Amino acid sequence: MSSELPLIVDAHLDLAMNAIEWNRDLARPLEEIRQREAHLTDRPDRGRGTVSIPELRRGRIGLVVATQIARVEHGGYSPVPGWASPAQAWAMTQAQLAWYRAMEEAGELVQIRDLAGLERHLARWGSSTPGGIAGNMEGAPVGYVLSLEGADSIVTPAHLERSVAAGLRAIGPAHYGPGRYANGTNSSGGLGAAGRELLREVERLGLILDVTHLCDDAFWETLDLFRGPVWASHHLCRALVPHNRQLSDEMIRALVTRDAVIGMALDAWMMVPGWVRGQTTPADAGLTLARIVDHIDHVCQIAGSARHVGIGSDLDGGFGTEQTPQDVDRISGLQRLPALLAARGYTGDDVDGILRGNFLRVLRAAWR
Repeated sequence: MSSELPLIVDAHLDLAMNAIEWNRDLARPLEEIRQREAHLTDRPDRGRGTVSIPELRRGRIGLVVATQIARVEHGGYSPVPGWASPAQAWAMTQAQLAWYRAMEEAGELVQIRDLAGLERHLARWGSSTPGGIAGNMEGAPVGYVLSLEGADSIVTPAHLERSVAAGLRAIGPAHYGPGRYANGTNSSGGLGAAGRELLREVERLGLILDVTHLCDDAFWETLDLFRGPVWASHHLCRALVPHNRQLSDEMIRALVTRDAVIGMALDAWMMVPGWVRGQTTPADAGLTLARIVDHIDHVCQIAGSARHVGIGSDLDGGFGTEQTPQDVDRISGLQRLPALLAARGYTGDDVDGILRGNFLRVLRAAWR
């Protein structure tokens, strides 16, 4: 791809989960990772992954929100695996943190912790101002903001303080099913005493709260109680694809009121109605990247502007090309978005905001 490409901020990637649990060497070229996995069948996306660090550079996705993730199993079968105890979940997040540190030492990644570091990184990538571009960034470290997806691994409030000292800057209280602090996707119920205490600590420590995966009850209680900065890192619209994992129009309006940003996810079942995992294919559904613009349009119509939409692709969230748009064979394909947005009538400033500026606004406000 040409070096004359805009910088993209991707607000949700599970890089360390892929490295540690999938055993993927993300520092290697994507083709090599796929070839290494071609004989494996333990996960649906083997040999079909779309994310590597060289591919991020190729697509000028120079800043990502990268997760630690380890949920606790709360009894009964769940399609999303978990650990037997909070201590084990904590240990997994620390293994993931160790991988991020190894990538920093290798010059592949750089952790972004504060406003000064953010501005230095954007200047290096040539995008400290809207519309900024840079030359060849081959070998330049990709910046990452550390986020915790699901808070089950926070054993005690002291563990959250330790995480912040290690660079944690955003947190989502829930993932799938019931959680220790909040109930998530496919469950119901409010926060409880532990969840309310967690929110107080998150606010005191100045973290960005990610409302992604909160069930409806927990979502509304959280917005009632929490007064700090908020975003929804990887979500789509319930009006277009009905499911409790999606945001309702009322939820979108509430997030707009908080000046939050909603990252658009590229998981096929969230993009088009009627998707059956393991059966429907992107070709069957006629799924292309243009479908994400439908969800962007929906948010923008509710908000009255393009100020509250960004990218939170989740392209390494446990699926690969079997569950992505046909024209996104790899994450660098996100660079097709500017032309798709322009064709729908979005201005240059709108496109800048969607690609990076809106999430950068939340980061700058939170860290100022």
